[in-house]
Amino acid sequence: MRKGSSKTSTATDLFRSASSKASTKEMERIDNLFYSYGNRSSSMIDPEGIEALCSDMEIDHTDVRILMLAWKMKAEKQGYFTLEEWRQGLKALRADTVSKLKKALPELEKEVRRASSFVDFYSYAFRYCLTEEKQKSIDIESICQLLDLVLGSQFRAQVDYFIDYLKTQSDYKVINMDQWMGFYRYCNEISFPDHKNYDPELAWPLILDNFVEWMRAKQAAQN
Repeated sequence: MRKGSSKTSTATDLFRSASSKASTKEMERIDNLFYSYGNRSSSMIDPEGIEALCSDMEIDHTDVRILMLAWKMKAEKQGYFTLEEWRQGLKALRADTVSKLKKALPELEKEVRRASSFVDFYSYAFRYCLTEEKQKSIDIESICQLLDLVLGSQFRAQVDYFIDYLKTQSDYKVINMDQWMGFYRYCNEISFPDHKNYDPELAWPLILDNFVEWMRAKQAAQN
């Protein structure tokens, strides 16, 4: 019995050792890839490095999938990836070359689009755009671009009308996280464009009450 178990344990040890070596090799390749785009003085991949990476992956640096990649890495600073963030993201995507990273993007997009992940991605997109310390809100112009990028493909009509409203109103110069998340809830819960189930007595951010009023006035003027 002991002989058999000794053989099994040796085989397991060999497998573990081979697997550990493969894992070390993979991490080496991930690190080397990081250094090929990283800025030596800051030890980070900066906006220039990200543009070079996008160029090699043949996608635009404004593509929403770059934001998805940042989300996967849990990147904290907009336009920058640290080595730790890069390792975390690429290991999860099982990508240690540019071509593998490019091939991983459709799966990453599917993961983000799942309802269970999307709320997290949507709130991350807002936080990622807070570039100053203690900043809590984002200017209207940037919010319009972000809404189009993050929600445009799912809720085209709602996003277009809301952007139109944001650009024409004068009460709000910035949007905070509560308003940002409120709009996502609105897209998911409210019958559009008739707003039959919109109740301003419920806890909606005031900006959405104003938006719905604006929409209703617009519709009344068209009829």
